Order: sequence, then structure tokens, then C-alpha cells
Amino acid sequence: MAEATTHQKETEQRIKLYYDIYVPGNAGQKMPLLICLHGYEGNKESMMAKARAINSHDFVIASVQGPNSFFVRNGEDTGKPRIGFGWMMQYKAEETIRLHHDTLSTIIQATHAEYDIDLDRVFLLAFSQSVSLNYRFAFTSPGAVRGVIAVCGGIPGDWSDDTHNKYKVSRTDALIIAGHEDEFYPIERVKTFKDALARRAGHVDFYSFPVGHVFPNDSLPLINGWLLSRIAAAD
Repeated sequence: MAEATTHQKETEQRIKLYYDIYVPGNAGQKMPLLICLHGYEGNKESMMAKARAINSHDFVIASVQGPNSFFVRNGEDTGKPRIGFGWMMQYKAEETIRLHHDTLSTIIQATHAEYDIDLDRVFLLAFSQSVSLNYRFAFTSPGAVRGVIAVCGGIPGDWSDDTHNKYKVSRTDALIIAGHEDEFYPIERVKTFKDALARRAGHVDFYSFPVGHVFPNDSLPLINGWLLSRIAAAD
């Protein structure tokens, strides 16, 4: 009689990831593209609102929803849970990373085909959990994006590992927005990210605001100016 065995198997399944597209009324040819990713428990609608508050005239905006959904308690009203979304899974994290990268590449190409966006002026905006994913994409695909805006987030854990030359030098610029009272990304730690990113990025800017782990509204004009300066430089 054969001995009983247990084996782990896998089956590949296709899933749909959803994103909203905003096209300004004055949209012309070769518009820049701003792709936005929310944080843990967020959604595509909340991040689209932030992006449009930054600039609703000069960009085609794509706001992407994370693949992992779950119930989130709505403050003290525990009888009305809402659905939140997340990006990373600790189990087999490389699969989440690959899904993120494939999603961004697909959105860039699809938006370019439909709206004739300028592939030399693609920008990524992320809050919290999705920040490190965007860094991974930008610096494993050098030249794919012009700039990365990182709000209250971290760099990849293996950023300093040069063993396999995983992350490349790129013309991509980075803008870091930090909170003085951020309980998840302490300000003294986030300050070190500027020099770490400068090893590979074209240029890195760092700004902090007197907030905790939230997207600071006072940063919106600064982000807009940073984006517009890079659009102007490309013209």
C-alpha cells in the first residue's frame, strides 16, 4: 500500500482589477498621464478625488483599485461596514508585486492607445502601502515613468541589495511627502529615503508636514507644482 502524501499545487486564474479614468474637457494629443494608487483600506474613488484636487486640467488620470477586498468598520457605526482594498499579501509577496507591475504596464499601454497620452510623461502617485510597489516598478523598468510621488510610504526592503542588480538607475524623479507624526513611517526613518533613492533616481525632493499617517491636503499645491515643472521641462 502506497504511503499517503500531501503536495502543494497551484492553479492560475484570471482576475479583473478595476480603475477609473478621468479625461479633462480640454484634453488634446500627447497629454501626460497620472496613475494613482490608494493606501490600505482605501479605494479608487478616494484616490481619484485627491488626484483631481491636485490638478484636474493638465492630466489624464487613472485611479487603480487594489486586488484584495475586505470589510472595514465605519468608525463607531459598526452596523455599516464598508469595503476597503489593499495591495500587498505577505504570503508569496512576489505574486502581488508581479500583479502590480503587470497592471501598471497594461494601464499605460491601454490609456496610450485610447487617449494618445505621452509615454514620456507618465507619473505615479501613491499613498502608504502602494508606495514601495511603485518604486519597484519604476526602478525595475527604467524610463517607464517620468516621476514617482510617494506620500507616507516606504522604500522596498531589498533596495540596498545590489547582488542581483535588480533595481536600475533611471531618469525617474521622486517626490517624498512625509508626516511629522506618522506612526507607521517615523519621520527620522523617512528622511533617510532621500539619499537611498538618490542612488538610482534622476532627482529626489523631500517635504514633510505636521500630520500623522494621512495624505496632507497642504501638500496638494506642492505636488501640482512639482508635476508641472516636469511637464514643462519635457516640452
